[in-house]
Amino acid sequence: MGTWSIWHWLIVLAIVALIFGTKKLRNFGEDIGAAVKSFRKGMQDGNENAASPQLKADPTQPAPQAPNDNKPESNSTNSAP
Repeated sequence: MGTWSIWHWLIVLAIVALIFGTKKLRNFGEDIGAAVKSFRKGMQDGNENAASPQLKADPTQPAPQAPNDNKPESNSTNSAP
């Protein structure tokens, strides 16, 4: 009894179908299929973006500005009593 025969798997499948119902199992299968499709599409999109050259900046649009972290300190400190 080391390996499971086809009859063991059929009995397990029948018990699972009785517990969850065929409609829930079908919905579960559809959800898994949609997730796999989405994953494959994402992988293909990622590969296409990695293989394509970098997008060039549009000369009609201004370049994005970096935030200025070197702001001068305000003079609101009380240095004199």
